[in-house]
This record gives sequence, C-alpha cells and structure tokens, in this order.
Amino acid sequence: MGAKLYGTEHLIYIGLSLIIAFLTIFLSKKFLKNEKQQTLLIKIVAIILFITILTNRLVLVFEYDKPDWTKLLTDTFCSTSSYVLSLSILLGKKDNIVLHFAWLISLVGGSIVTFYADFLGQNPSFLYPPTIFGLLHHTISAILVILILMFKYIHITYKKSYIVLIGFSGYLLLGFFMKYVFNYSNPFYMYAPVIPNTPLTVWVIAPIYIVGYICIILAIELTRKFRKKPR
Repeated sequence: MGAKLYGTEHLIYIGLSLIIAFLTIFLSKKFLKNEKQQTLLIKIVAIILFITILTNRLVLVFEYDKPDWTKLLTDTFCSTSSYVLSLSILLGKKDNIVLHFAWLISLVGGSIVTFYADFLGQNPSFLYPPTIFGLLHHTISAILVILILMFKYIHITYKKSYIVLIGFSGYLLLGFFMKYVFNYSNPFYMYAPVIPNTPLTVWVIAPIYIVGYICIILAIELTRKFRKKPR
C-alpha cells in the first residue's frame, strides 16, 4: 500500500492528528490554570516542532549517497515558518514581534498541508522519512499556533502588522539567495506555482495573504471595540 493523497494511511494520519490536537487543546485548557504552566507547554511543543523540522531537513541532507548540506536551508513558506515559529518561541519573549508574522502563515500552511499533502507521492512508503516528518512539522506548527492563541501568548494588534511586509521581504531575499547561490529551482514558489496550472506563485500568494491578514486584524480590532462598548 503506497503513500497516496487521501489514501488509507493519509486518512488515518488526519484522524489521529485531529484526535491529538483535540486532546492537547482540551486537556491543557482544563488542567493548565496558570501562565507558567501554559508557557511551559508552549515551549515544549516548540521544542518538538524544532526537532521535527530539523529532522525533516536532515533526512533530506542524507537522502542520497552524497550529503547535501544546503538542504538544511528551507525553500518553502511552511518549512521556513516552522523554523521561525519554533525559534521565536524558544529564543524570544512572550508576544515578541516575530510571532506576529509567523502565527498566521504557520496556522494556514500547517492546516492546509495536513489535509492536502501533495508531496505524498514522492515515495511508495507513507513512513518515508521526508514524507512523515514533512507532515508532522506542518501539523505540529498548526497545533502550536492554536495553543499560543488560546493561552494569549500573543496579543494580535494592528500596531505590529508591519512585520508581515518585513517577513515576506525576508523570505524573498532568502529565495533569491537560494536561487542564485545554491541553484534551487523554485524557492518560495517564485518561478513556478505551488499548484500546477494555476497563477499561485509567491507574487500572487503574498498579496492575497497580506489582504487576508489585514481583514483578520480589522475583525479582531472591531470585535474588541464592540465588546468594550457599554451596554
């Protein structure tokens, strides 16, 4: 039985991921009553995420006979954001500026790839290391974002929205570096779309993401103002 999108193994993975996510969220909300305990859980999950994405990159380094250490660098939004999200939690303070860029891209990307892992066909085995660790870091990143939102580890505000432009600019600079220094063919979907036969290159994805981010921020701010209104 080979790895297949929405094949038996993928459906089992999705089911187990949903169960683990639900139990993590439900049990942590029920039993972790103070900020110290909640922060400890967030950091533990961040460590797990970092180990998972690093393992994912290392198995790519040693995928063939000759190690390719450039594979430690990530050339997709999700993989790079897993690095950024985990390290911003492990090395930064609560509500640090980097989190304000990483949270939404990690949540959206991690959720989409968990349910639509188009790279499953890269090997007949579902447990092929690049496949399973690729899936795991996406799923863990989405769960981690839910935790930081649930426990108010981040205070989403329009005042820090500028980091989205800086973050995407940083990704593009990294993409150009990987293209012209390490000869990557399509870093960050700069030259070919993420889904074949669509216009979804980074030049289309980034504006859509930024508009979506702004809409979410506005909705959050309006909700806060509505709640503060005297009744």
